[in-house]
Amino acid sequence: MSSMKGAKQTTLRDQIAVSGVGVHSGLPVTLTMNPARDDAGIVFRRVSADGSIEREIRADVRAVTATEFATVLGDASGPLCSTAEHLLAALRGLHVDNVIVEIDGPEVPIMDGSAAAFVDAVDQAGLTARAQPRRYIEVIKPVRVSKDGAFGELRPYQHGFRVEAEIDFDHPLIGKQALSLDIEPNTFRREIAPARTFGFMRDVAKLWSAGYALGANFDNTLVVSEDRVLNPEGLRFADEFVRHKVLDAIGDLALAGQPLLAAYKTVRGGHKLNHAVLSALMADPSAWRVVEAAEAVEPARRMRGHADVGATLAAAAYAPEVS
Repeated sequence: MSSMKGAKQTTLRDQIAVSGVGVHSGLPVTLTMNPARDDAGIVFRRVSADGSIEREIRADVRAVTATEFATVLGDASGPLCSTAEHLLAALRGLHVDNVIVEIDGPEVPIMDGSAAAFVDAVDQAGLTARAQPRRYIEVIKPVRVSKDGAFGELRPYQHGFRVEAEIDFDHPLIGKQALSLDIEPNTFRREIAPARTFGFMRDVAKLWSAGYALGANFDNTLVVSEDRVLNPEGLRFADEFVRHKVLDAIGDLALAGQPLLAAYKTVRGGHKLNHAVLSALMADPSAWRVVEAAEAVEPARRMRGHADVGATLAAAAYAPEVS
């Protein structure tokens, strides 16, 4: 926690772009990350072919419009971009506070199925500290959502941000896996960012018929048959599956809008559960407070505007619905 004392907000030093395809849409897309002003947060802009701005939203819990197979961001006029979680995880994992993300397609490119390409892009651009102190959302009492044997819980944690994930798949190559980590930039780069999204061969036809996974292939998805991993290079980690669940959780919880001071435990969870827990937290103003970096090592005081933010998030709009 002492490393947070006096921490300043950051943004990118330079603009950086990556290109790829959407894992669900199969469409080509270019994503450009730009430096942003203090307190901008993470902003997504949909741009046209000529570079003009069509729509803009700030990435926070209120911008989530779907969580079925990926985290989709949008507003009342419809989705702006899908599959934002790996990019969000990279930005939060590397402590990027303010960035404008321009995207010319309906989906963030899947790259190799992990966050590694986004980490490389951020590292290539570099970070610069800004004038304003970093602000955190400190969890001050536990918030838990559970359904059908799955649960997620955010609880107070005085040492930064921690993820504790457990998965349990009825599959001989996966089974039960668990991983707990304090999320710091170097740990994220090394232990979490390279973990790829995964899917089961038995589900492919169903996904395709529903219009999903149209861009999935062995270059961007870890594909598991009944008895083996079909990708020629095999696994990057013996427990790559649970590491990717940690990656997804970091990305989904980045939609708090500011870094969390909390521990998150997820058991048999996914995007829908992550969103339900974060929504439940935001809907309960007594469960969290905003603190500045210098305050994070002292008894935190409630900041002006906290109650207003909490009041805009109606609990009924975020009724836990966990699969």
